[in-house]
Amino acid sequence: MFTGLVSDIGEVVEIKPKETSALLKIKSKKLAKKLKIGGSISVNGVCLTATKIKGKIFQADVMIQTLKLTTLGSLVEGGEVNLELPARGEDFLGGHIVQGHVDGIGQVVLNQDGENWRKFVVQVPQALLKYINNQGSIAIDGTSLTVGEVDDNNCQVTLWLIPETLNKTILGDKNIGDQVNIEVDVIAKYVERFLKAKEKNNEH
Repeated sequence: MFTGLVSDIGEVVEIKPKETSALLKIKSKKLAKKLKIGGSISVNGVCLTATKIKGKIFQADVMIQTLKLTTLGSLVEGGEVNLELPARGEDFLGGHIVQGHVDGIGQVVLNQDGENWRKFVVQVPQALLKYINNQGSIAIDGTSLTVGEVDDNNCQVTLWLIPETLNKTILGDKNIGDQVNIEVDVIAKYVERFLKAKEKNNEH
C-alpha cells in the first residue's frame, strides 16, 4: 500500500524490451538505498517489484499487460518518473490509500499557472467518472491529489497543484496531450461492490 506522497523523482536509465515483458532500470538518489530485492516501489503510480539493485539504480520487470494498460509503455530513456516506497505501519497516512493498481489512462487538457497554484485538468475515461467526487481523492501518476471539480459532460477532472506538489513530482512538467496514470479511490470501488451485492441479495 502507498499513500500517494511522492518520495523522489527518478530517471529512466534503460528500457530493454523482452518477449513478454520489458526490463526497466531507474536511478533514484533517495530510494534505491532503501529498497530491497523483492520489495515494492511505485513508479508513476504502478506497483513494481525490484529485481536488482546496484548503487543508485534499481531494475524491475514490467509485464506486457502492464505496459499496455499504463503509461509505462511510453516511457523513454532519460525521462523522469514519480517514485514512492510502500507505507510502513508507523507512518502517518498523509495522502490516501493508493494500491499501485492503475484503473485507466487520462490525458492532460490544461496545465496553467495561477498566482499560488497551477490549474491541472485531466480528461479521464468515462467509466471512471462514477468513482470521482468533488473534494474526493484521486492518484495521478502516483500522486495523491484532491479533486477540485468534476465535469461529467466532458469527462474532465480539475485539480489544483500547490508549489509543494510541483517541486516534488513530475506533474508540473506535463504538457497538453500527455498521458497520465489514474487510480481512483479504492473505497469508492468497495462501496460500489457492496451495494451491488446487497441489491443482488435483495432480489432473491
